[in-house]
Amino acid sequence: MGAEAQVSSERAAEGNQQVWDVVVVGAGPAGASAAHAAACTGRRVLLLEKADLPRYKTCGGGIIGPSRDSLPPGFDLPLRDRVHAVTFSLNGRLSRTRRSKHMLFGLINRPEFDARLVESAKDAGAEVRTGVTVSRVEQHGAEVPDRRTVAVVLGDGEVVLARAVVGADGSAGRIGAHVGVKLDQVDLGLEAEIPVPEPVAEDWAGRVLLDWGPLPGSYGWVFPKGDTLTVGVISARGEGAATKRYLEDFIGRLGLAGFEPSISSGHLTRCRADDSPLSRGRVLVCGDAAGLLEPWTREGISFALRSGRLAGEWAVRVAEAHDAVDARRQALNYAFAIKAGLGVEMGVGRRMLQVFSRRPGLMHAAVTGFRPAWHAFAKITRGTTTLAEIVRTNGVARRALEALDRA
Repeated sequence: MGAEAQVSSERAAEGNQQVWDVVVVGAGPAGASAAHAAACTGRRVLLLEKADLPRYKTCGGGIIGPSRDSLPPGFDLPLRDRVHAVTFSLNGRLSRTRRSKHMLFGLINRPEFDARLVESAKDAGAEVRTGVTVSRVEQHGAEVPDRRTVAVVLGDGEVVLARAVVGADGSAGRIGAHVGVKLDQVDLGLEAEIPVPEPVAEDWAGRVLLDWGPLPGSYGWVFPKGDTLTVGVISARGEGAATKRYLEDFIGRLGLAGFEPSISSGHLTRCRADDSPLSRGRVLVCGDAAGLLEPWTREGISFALRSGRLAGEWAVRVAEAHDAVDARRQALNYAFAIKAGLGVEMGVGRRMLQVFSRRPGLMHAAVTGFRPAWHAFAKITRGTTTLAEIVRTNGVARRALEALDRA
């Protein structure tokens, strides 16, 4: 142990206060993944969550290949259904169902899924505290005993000390604000959990619906989960009334208006700007807190799991840094890893959203009538490739996207 670390440990002992190696704020998929990754190294890890678990989260709950592949080893996915077919429609018209011999993706309920991820983090050695609100973090000032320490100040005034902090507390959380995360796309999602009779549930089993909506960049979905259908829509923020009408019309067209939702909810999804920071000092952000999600589909679970794992791994390196220069170097390495992977996928997703917003009919025609487009969709959902990889390696796809960009 270095001299500075030794002094810090002595101060903490004198104050009867533990200094954690890594403190993670937020116990969603990103935070639980970060805590798991950091705890697997044998470090002292504390995971803080403001809600009591399990808690409801507005989310379609689709687990695509990249999400499945990013789960902790041996994780038992609590699947409610396995999807082998997708019905596509263009604002309720021109419906066509495509089927696959292999499972495309799975469907989960977020409360159960998130709670199991937290249990995995605990099994790896992380300590978990729920019902805890974080009011702010400090990297300088009276609460900080030395330059290698971050103070996490809780709502009741308690101070938790850490060598590194990972912010996974959502796109409107305290940690993202501390880091200075900048956003360039905000969308409104509305969702209803609708219990249905057995005959209706059987009709939807193994099949989802994706409807390209009436608003630019909007779409709707139906995800079956046993005796409940998760029905939702998403579009750009600022179209709240129109988005609500879209959901109501969508539910009506599906013949589901007569069933009372058990839960109706809404949320905002936020995508980071290209130049948005991913760290500040010894504090890293991941998942929604960093604005990391796919801009076209607004899929966030795989981005949360992947960025959370990276954040946990690099937070350990930040915690081991002996000075600000070394901590900054490790934080920059984390940012590079995010941008080289998820950042590239987000860039292609932004281009796809622009094309889709202008010409949803073309997108519908491609995926329902052009077999290579359907095969690409299936490969992406199964996790055998990514949209960015297809554009990079397939000359036809790349030239088509470039032509649509120019148009």
